[in-house]
Amino acid sequence: MVDKIVVKDIRKNFLVNKDALPVVGGVSLTVANGEFVAIVGPSGCGKSTLMKIIAGFEQADSGQVLIDSVVRSKPNPNGILISQHGSVFPWLNVQQNLMFGLNGNGHGDKAALADHYAALVGLKGFENSYPHELSGGMLKRVELARALAVKPEVLYMDEPFSALDALMSLRMRTELRRILDEERHTVLLITHDVEEAIQLADRILVLSPRPATIQASFAVPFAHPRKLSSPDAQALKEAILRELGV
Repeated sequence: MVDKIVVKDIRKNFLVNKDALPVVGGVSLTVANGEFVAIVGPSGCGKSTLMKIIAGFEQADSGQVLIDSVVRSKPNPNGILISQHGSVFPWLNVQQNLMFGLNGNGHGDKAALADHYAALVGLKGFENSYPHELSGGMLKRVELARALAVKPEVLYMDEPFSALDALMSLRMRTELRRILDEERHTVLLITHDVEEAIQLADRILVLSPRPATIQASFAVPFAHPRKLSSPDAQALKEAILRELGV
């Protein structure tokens, strides 16, 4: 399988009281085209910093990120970041939010495309609703639909469901997996939820405490949809938690 993302020895320090604080301590990884890779690690280990560097929103002190064999130095339309912080525009309705990123003339009927993705994430009938009229779970669906509408090759997801309650998070994960079965994307997910990683990913990378390095890698060989209560899934969860020191 061809590599979509190649990360070569990324290192990043932050200045704290004029002293260098190592945050990312030399991370190398690859993500194949169409692969779903989840990254888990202890709180404060540098997961989000690593994601911002890979997505092009922050520069590493050293190392390289290549997307399709081209060095990444800034954000690019072929990759969309969905973060834990909401990014829905409150003054636009659902359809208008979904049309916002459809720049240029290569999208055809933009309203029809927006409505298609609204329906894909379960928001059919809410196209004219404004964010203040929607629940937290529905707002997250709007974010997901808006990202998918521009047909990105790569989805960067930084704890996208962490603000949701457990039941809504499970529903959104199931919805995301259903969509990915219909539309092919390469996905890099940052999460603190081991079960979320097992439910969604093809492969799970475990980061060390700060400064982050890759401590372990686990393949997730189970077919979708996955039953997280199965003995094999539970054994995998326990192995990952052991790496995390739990």
